[in-house]
Amino acid sequence: MNGDFSPQEKDGFYKAVFSRRDVRSHFTAEPIDDMVLSRILNAAHHAPSVGFSQPWNFILIKDKQARREVKESFERERSRSSALVEDPKRSKYLSLRLEGILDSALNLCVTYDPSKFGPFVIGRSSIPETGLYSVCCAIQNLWLAARAEGVGVGWVSILSNNDLKRVLGIPEHVVPVAYLCLGHVTNFAEKPDLESAGWLNRLPLKDVIYYERWNNAKDSNWEQIQEMILSNFD
Repeated sequence: MNGDFSPQEKDGFYKAVFSRRDVRSHFTAEPIDDMVLSRILNAAHHAPSVGFSQPWNFILIKDKQARREVKESFERERSRSSALVEDPKRSKYLSLRLEGILDSALNLCVTYDPSKFGPFVIGRSSIPETGLYSVCCAIQNLWLAARAEGVGVGWVSILSNNDLKRVLGIPEHVVPVAYLCLGHVTNFAEKPDLESAGWLNRLPLKDVIYYERWNNAKDSNWEQIQEMILSNFD
């Protein structure tokens, strides 16, 4: 059937999904090839969007001074957020490597512009947040494409959006959604960093699926299917 994926293509997709990592370290000095970067950005630009509004923009950042200012924002926000937890968790939090702003080949800020194509966007009137959700779809496309290209991506969320707007000259009505670090890495970790560090564990699939209604976790037929699915990916 036209448009079907071959078994090898399916395997490649699932490999990208399951081996994608939020990269904070192990970046190398190797630059990202312009053609590779273009393919990654084009994949992001082909994400689904509410009302086909394509509300994203991508700010590519190589300037060291701008990146140092963003790093300073990270340090301030990390210190502020550490006050929300007590030791020993606070000390562990502060010991974690949570960004690669200066080490990565490229920084990328992905933004949301709600004014694109005017005030009325099909599908956004009832749930305005669908515009932001669309940008998140673009980020996921970018992340998977980068993994397929052998490029690591790290999302730095411990930042002040006001700082980002000032440093990058972002208009008031535009929302910074993600600040990403991109670059080649020495290796992709077998497990997510926070899982390896013992911060949190991945929940079993069965614990996040309900049937027909909230908190109804019992369906014998689907439970059997889940077991079959998990056995294929373990």
